[in-house]
Amino acid sequence: MVTHVRAEERGDERGALLAFIEEQRGGIRRSLLGLTEEQAASRPSASELSLSGLLKHVAEVEQGWIARAKGEPPAVKRDESNWHECFVLTEGETVASQLALWEKVAAETEAFLRSVPSLDDTFALPPDPWFPPEGRVSIRWVALHLIRETARHAGHADIIRESLDGKTAFELVAMEQGSSWG
Repeated sequence: MVTHVRAEERGDERGALLAFIEEQRGGIRRSLLGLTEEQAASRPSASELSLSGLLKHVAEVEQGWIARAKGEPPAVKRDESNWHECFVLTEGETVASQLALWEKVAAETEAFLRSVPSLDDTFALPPDPWFPPEGRVSIRWVALHLIRETARHAGHADIIRESLDGKTAFELVAMEQGSSWG
């Protein structure tokens, strides 16, 4: 669900980008409110997606892009053999552990985006088959990509949550704020 994002301070493009990323993170976090681990892992549609799987995926994707922008390898190397594991919790992983990881990743994202000399700085994409050969992207592109990626999955999360128990995004915002829709 779209919530209101406050206008950035004049000239604070980084703050604006970070606010929109955080808005979309909130949609995914809210979709998990009040659910058990089993409910979060369930797949109530024809899709393979679950709320806990989406949570893991967006945290992993965000960490990976910021690592690449820093010139570091992602914490988890994914390829065709293990790609499916980024959408399911594996042994020892819980919704709470993934939320804590994502909180850490979000703090790293904010620190990095605020500290990089310019959003126009670029870095090379890895030689993975899904990237263009010798491709480069800017830090701004990464921020915009994170907004798009997280927003896309926040929409999936809305549909999955409503399919689980009928709760809509409006009700989840009210739950988060401790109120109810009257």
